[in-house]
Amino acid sequence: MMRFRAAPLRAAAIVAAVFVASRVAYRIVFGGASGGGVLLLDLPRIPLDGPFAHVALFGPVTTGGIWNAAVSALPFAAVILAFGVLNALVDVQRLFVRGSTRGPIRAVSRSLVIAWATAPALAQSVRRMRRAAALRGERGPAALLVPVFEHTIERALALAASMEVRGFAASARPVGDAQRPVRFAAASLDLGGAWRLDGIDLALMPGSLAIVSGATGSGKSSLLGAMSGLFQHFEGGHQNGRIEISGLDRLRHPPRETAGAVGVVAQQVRLSFVAETVHDEIGFALTTQGIDGAIIDERVQRIAGELDITGLLERPVTALSAGEATLVAIAAALVGRPTLLLVDEPLAELDAAARHRVCEVLDRVAHESGACVVVAEHRTAEWRGVADAWLAIGDGRVSSVEAPAPTPVVAPEVAWPVPDGDEAGDSDRVTRTPRHPLVSVLGLDVRHADVVAVRDARLALHAGEVVAVTGANGAGKSSLLGAMAVPGAAGTVRVDGVDVASLAPATRRRAISLVPEQFDDLFFATTVAAECHRADRRNRPSAPTAETFGALLGRDLDEGLLLRHPRDLSAGERLCLAIAIQLASSPAVLLIDEPARGLDAAARRQVGAAIVAAAATGRVVLFATHDREFAARYAMREFTLEHGRVSASTRVAVAAEVIA
Repeated sequence: MMRFRAAPLRAAAIVAAVFVASRVAYRIVFGGASGGGVLLLDLPRIPLDGPFAHVALFGPVTTGGIWNAAVSALPFAAVILAFGVLNALVDVQRLFVRGSTRGPIRAVSRSLVIAWATAPALAQSVRRMRRAAALRGERGPAALLVPVFEHTIERALALAASMEVRGFAASARPVGDAQRPVRFAAASLDLGGAWRLDGIDLALMPGSLAIVSGATGSGKSSLLGAMSGLFQHFEGGHQNGRIEISGLDRLRHPPRETAGAVGVVAQQVRLSFVAETVHDEIGFALTTQGIDGAIIDERVQRIAGELDITGLLERPVTALSAGEATLVAIAAALVGRPTLLLVDEPLAELDAAARHRVCEVLDRVAHESGACVVVAEHRTAEWRGVADAWLAIGDGRVSSVEAPAPTPVVAPEVAWPVPDGDEAGDSDRVTRTPRHPLVSVLGLDVRHADVVAVRDARLALHAGEVVAVTGANGAGKSSLLGAMAVPGAAGTVRVDGVDVASLAPATRRRAISLVPEQFDDLFFATTVAAECHRADRRNRPSAPTAETFGALLGRDLDEGLLLRHPRDLSAGERLCLAIAIQLASSPAVLLIDEPARGLDAAARRQVGAAIVAAAATGRVVLFATHDREFAARYAMREFTLEHGRVSASTRVAVAAEVIA
């Protein structure tokens, strides 16, 4: 517990310095900062009228006045620094967790842990939204208020749910029946009339692995939530009929009381992380039970060894790749030795190697450890030969089905023409005659602290092309796209011969625009109509953004959709809206980071068609993905990133080109 961590002290020092500076600025604005010493500024005094007649703005500013203002702020700044020192030396959050099992703070321990864990997320949210605002062309801090507030609430709710399913502050832990992990009898689930599942009769056995499939919004996550208890006890859902988990009535027992029998891996695992390090995250559920630290450490080491993640134990959870984060979340769910493990879309953000590893781990959990494993998933191909049962959700029903047949290899979704000047050779090679590229990337290097994310990237992209950048998780795809859109890295990015780093921000957005992987960050308003109007006001596009959005969706927009909150749209619709927003500046180049992430087949087709439509007017569309199938369907050609280096690969129509 006495392990020095520099980050909390650094954050506290920054907050304390900002507080002192704010105090000095306040004194200068309201009445000046006079008080002896050297006169620095002789600002005119401006008295206010009416009810504020007692207030005057500005006035003389002296060195003595500034010193007095700074000194008056020091006591509170010292308190901030003291908390920073305390948190740097002692894991305060762990103390709060220990306090949830006994002691005077038990009643408020949940709020304390959530508040302590949410504070860093608030700062991270501000950084993310400032970047998104820059990508959209938004100006001023006022634009950040709504999205930062929404992100903070989302993080707090995810933390509360994560703590609930891991038994935080449980007053009772009834013993269940390990031989009856899941039973539904004439059950129905209803979420305020907006969504409903009826007639669920289901029984799953120990030592089995079941896959739940269905379209986006069909209810896969809610079905798992009904098993964990979050649906009934946390999300406000309604249950009829009977659901038994480990032989216990789900309606009578909230998730925290069955945490010993039920492990949960959330869809967005990073949002559900409670602790700072991997070791503490895995051991969190045991810590809430008041188990001795030596026993917790032994259990953490054992489960980490079984999942081959021992090397990650001392790493901060914020430094994990997508695949590593998923494995850590699985370890945290398994450390309590549950008889039922619920996993929500574990493969959505993973490359092929990480997907194989996760499937292998869950296979062992079910068939070697004897747990009942239930996985909600869009991607079903990886589970063939592993799953014992298949459940499909459609038309408000849950049905037991046969394993899906293998998907046949199909031709690319789009028959791309060979560009002028190209002559088709054999099936593995196409010869390109030189022509002027619209985009040239020359010697681009991207570093994150001491880590080189992209090294000497060189690309040439031509008007009207859709090009994919593929690679494993952590290969540098997002870093490459980010450096192309936001200057700052070493190297040059030219659009139509002009170095984008030399352009003013507004002009740069007309040259190159980015839809980030977390595309929801681009939403700053509370309705679709307001988002479109905001984009029109900032960019004055030739076609209204709402019209572009409708064209990308392939249908007219009705009033109901326009009045919905952007975050209430389906995943495919939200991404199409984000693309429409970024097209409002009429960029010559559109960059899209991971457009296929977490989408079902219908949404993938919708987004793929939108990408093709965006390139139809002659702009370049470059998207990054670890989904090779999506790249094969919608890209003309493909670059591959490995360990930060770009390499060429041959595509069906056009051989990928690297600038020599």
